[in-house]
Parts: sequence; structure tokens; C-alpha cells
Amino acid sequence: MKEDTEPHAVVSARGIKVHFGAVKALDGADLTIHAGECIGLVGHNGAGKSTIVNVINGGLNPHEGTITYDGNDKAHGINAARAYGIRCVFQELSLAPNLTVVENMRVVHHGLSGWNWRRQAAGIVRAKLDEIFAGHKIDVMRSVGELSIAERQMVEIAITFCTVGQKPKLVILDEPTSSLDAGLAEQLMTYVRAFVQAGGAVMLISHILGEILSTASRILVMKDGRVVADRAAQDFNVRSLVQAMGSVVKEQDRKHGNEERTATPPILTLPSRRGRGLTFEVRKGEVVGLAGLAGHGQTDMLLDLHRSLSGNWLPGRRENITFVAGDRSLNGTFPLWSILKNLSIASLGDLSKMSLVNKESEKSLGAEWKGRIEIRTPTMENGILSLSGGNQQKVLFARALATTAPIVLMDDPMRGVDIGTKQEVYRILNDEASAGRTFIWYSTEMDEIRLCDRAYVFRDGVIVAELVGEEITEENVLAASFAGEGA
Repeated sequence: MKEDTEPHAVVSARGIKVHFGAVKALDGADLTIHAGECIGLVGHNGAGKSTIVNVINGGLNPHEGTITYDGNDKAHGINAARAYGIRCVFQELSLAPNLTVVENMRVVHHGLSGWNWRRQAAGIVRAKLDEIFAGHKIDVMRSVGELSIAERQMVEIAITFCTVGQKPKLVILDEPTSSLDAGLAEQLMTYVRAFVQAGGAVMLISHILGEILSTASRILVMKDGRVVADRAAQDFNVRSLVQAMGSVVKEQDRKHGNEERTATPPILTLPSRRGRGLTFEVRKGEVVGLAGLAGHGQTDMLLDLHRSLSGNWLPGRRENITFVAGDRSLNGTFPLWSILKNLSIASLGDLSKMSLVNKESEKSLGAEWKGRIEIRTPTMENGILSLSGGNQQKVLFARALATTAPIVLMDDPMRGVDIGTKQEVYRILNDEASAGRTFIWYSTEMDEIRLCDRAYVFRDGVIVAELVGEEITEENVLAASFAGEGA
């Protein structure tokens, strides 16, 4: 009788074990997801979140344990999972960049067929984009490679939620807002709540704990390949959730408005962009944030800065600037190289003598940053793709900080990085800035912009406001972002 009153289980995993050589990715993980609930899945990078996702979506067969779809424990593989309504938006976006949005729809939804399938696909995906991200302005006939990373993320989310034949029963969202600004993220969370209210199920994986707490009905905490906590979302707050993950919440202590620093002449000045808006300047030891809605020119400015201050191709010569990419799969990692080679590539000038790399110095550099930023790997000789997405991002950050470049450009570098690592990186950043290193930091997370000494707010490709110290608040950034709307 009790079974009849329990909510319906869309998927259930019991005793799941997965290992890659000596590494235990999952060590007896258990979880159940019911229709009509949003599960928040949290844990540090390397805790096993991505692996359990790959088991649930059929991409990975567990070495031990059972996976059950709709009560059936005999179905296995990607096709079986899809047949039972399992859909996934991956942290590493999986759209084909050389195809249009409509053509990517056809790749994902095989039910689109017939002579007018393009028109049919365009209508479905356009309607879903309108439903989730009102006012998106995405042309579904454009190639995905022409879209910004935020637009690509929006398209992949919309395609996944589309109904072609069978409705999705469980949608797994792995860091779905990592490239979205606060407004777009809230639109998505609103849609997720409505989808769940209508009887769908969602697994939400995010390092932005506020999203988890405000959207999930139940939260699972993973650590070392196991689920170590499974409680109603209302039983957690940020502090208790971080503690369950195994970290200590640290208050960020970024000193704003250093009078001695602001009195020094700028080391870099740029005229107003497109002949409009404010000029840009930065001083030695400053952390300057680039704020505003995503896609309004912040990344373009970073790229312009990098082009203008680098371009030195002589080996052994030191660069004045280094770059931390946010889109690691597109312009960050070298996928065929080892972790060590990915980390050391920017420091070869300092590691070389007579144009030959000193292997011992290279290994020493790798070991230092492996420990300093806690890259989770048995050996730095492993391939970069053996790491979780967040750990790959750590390598990119270590690559930049290991150089002697006095200026560091950061293009939303904390995408998919856990809160413990973020705190450690913030501490390193603060120490480096105090020692005279300069950071120019674009972030879609308001908590990170608040750590900056000054912030420039972008709109339509130009700087529309400069905020200093305590003026850097979400209200002021949003006010500047939307100034003049409807005028």
C-alpha cells in the first residue's frame, strides 16, 4: 500500500561504482529522482557529479550497481535512456558549431523528417527559446559557431526541452547558467520551476548555490564518489550546504579604494569604444571588473587588450599580458596534451635554456600548482580531458598565474568551479594584486564583481558607467545596464 502513495521514480541508481584505472570516480553512489521534483546536485570538482550524469544518461556503463528507468533495470545505453525521456545539457556544450541551430535540432531530434523538416524544426525551437528566454533575439537559421557562448548555451537548453514526439521526463542541467548573466539565469530558473510544477523532473548541477537553494526541492551532496547528504532544500542554507560539501565558508576580504593606488598614474589607458561612452584605465595592483549583461562587449574588449599588448613571438621573451579563457573547450585547453603540458605552455620562456625546456623545472612547476590550486589527478602526465570540467579550468588559471606577466586578463574564468576552489583562487588573486599584479576580470557572477576595486559596466559594446568600491552593487550594475531603456 505504501508503494502506491510514493511518487513515481523516473530513474533510480543503486550502488553505482565506476573507476578509471586507480581513480574511483563513483564508489557506491545511490540516488533516486521522482517526477515533479527538481534535484539539486552539488559537490566539489571531482566529487563524481559528471560521472553519475553519464551513468544516468546511458553514456557510461557502471562497473557495479544497477540503473533503473521507470522501474526497468534491463534497459542500458544512450538509446534506452533517451527512450525513457532522459535528456541532458552538458557543461561542455555539445552543439555542432558548423551547423545551424535548426540543423542541430535535427541531430538531436530524429523525429524531425519530411520535406519541410527545417520549417518544422525552426518553429519548434524558436517557440521554446521564446518560452524560456523571452526577448532572446537569436536567429535560428544562423550557424551555432557564429553565436556567443551565452547564446549557444541558451540554444542547447531550448533544444533539450523541446518536444518532438516524446516529452522529456528528466532533464539534467549541468552548470546551465555558467555563461548566462543574472537576468537570463533567472529566466531559466523560472522555466525550470514551471516544468517541474507540470510534472517534469530536473537534476540541476550548479556551483552557484543560490540557484540550487531557490530552485531545487531536494538537494544531494556528493563527495568522493558517494552521496553523503540527501535532504529537502529547505533544510539547507549556503553555510550548511558548503559544510556538507566539506568546505569552510570564508568571508572575502577585498579592500576597496586604496588611496595610494588610485593616486598612481594608470599603466594602461584606452579611449572610449566606438567613439562613445567612458574611457578605460587600470593601475598597477588593481582588480578591475567588467560588468553588465552578457554579450555586451566585455569579452571583445579583453581580446582587443590581449592583441594590443601581446604578439611577441620570440622564444624566451617575457609577455606583458596573460589570458584566462572562460570557454576552455574552444580556446583554452589543448585536448591531446597532458595536464602538465597544458599548464606549462605559457611559461616555456622561463623554463628553457638554449631553447630547450628543462624537464625538471617543468615538473616542479606542475607539482607546485597541483598542490596550490588542488588539481585532482594522480599524475600531471594524464591527459587534460581526464579531468572534470572544473579541474580543467583550474589548470587554465594556474597556467596564467604561473607566468611572470604583470597583467592578467580573465574571461569569466570561474565557470563550473566549486566554491572551495573559488575561495582559494580569490585568496591567490588578492595576494597577487597586493604584490602589484593587475587583473582585468570579466565575470557573470555579481559576487565576483563585488571583489573588484573598480567595475566598468558595459552596454551595447561601450562602457556606460564606472563604479568604485562600495558603489559596486547589483542594483547599480543593473541600473547602468538598463539605463535609457524605453526612452
